[in-house]
Amino acid sequence: MTSKPAAIRKPAAPKAMKLADVRPFLTAIAAGNPDPRSELVYADPYTLLVAVVLSAQATDISVNKATETLYRDAATPATMVQLGVDGVARHIKSIGLWQGKARNVVALSQILLDRYGGTVPHDRDALEALPGVGRKTANVVLNVAFGDPTMAVDTHIFRLGNRTGLAPGATVRAVEDGLVRRIPKDLLRDAHNWLILHGRYICKARKPECWRCPAQALCLFKDKTALPPG
Repeated sequence: MTSKPAAIRKPAAPKAMKLADVRPFLTAIAAGNPDPRSELVYADPYTLLVAVVLSAQATDISVNKATETLYRDAATPATMVQLGVDGVARHIKSIGLWQGKARNVVALSQILLDRYGGTVPHDRDALEALPGVGRKTANVVLNVAFGDPTMAVDTHIFRLGNRTGLAPGATVRAVEDGLVRRIPKDLLRDAHNWLILHGRYICKARKPECWRCPAQALCLFKDKTALPPG
């Protein structure tokens, strides 16, 4: 007689932070940076859009180095199309996936000229229809360039949403929806950059620096790290 295999238990879903703690958590991490800014260098919605497209699987530092020279040659849709794929590629070979990104930057620039008079549309569907632009990129542009209360969930924000209990979710979209639903409306616009910067410099992936976190008392992460000796 064969024994019946034991049932496989699914891991427990991350616990959600109390809704009443969400505002104090964000207020605490925002205290040292009341006016958060994207670390990408840009001058207008178009150069922001290009920088965000280039930032996929690349650091902001590497993108800024590439766009420093790129924008000297082309900082408008018209000049970018004139520069061409090969011309764009010469500037961005230092970042990941540069070949596809060069094609996308020129193609989206042409669409902006053909359909929108060379301006970046303040519209989610129109942005997501551009080559190289997905929901996250559209959210960044809508938030940073146009001031919309959107939440662009990158790896940092996805990690924070789950690790802290701020907005647990199994998918990027679940975390995004949870954050938009749970964060007070008056904080939502700036929360995008507060969380990215907090995840980049304090709540790091491999070893969060919990001893530096001003909101650690509200965070639900169980394995908080202590101040290293010395």
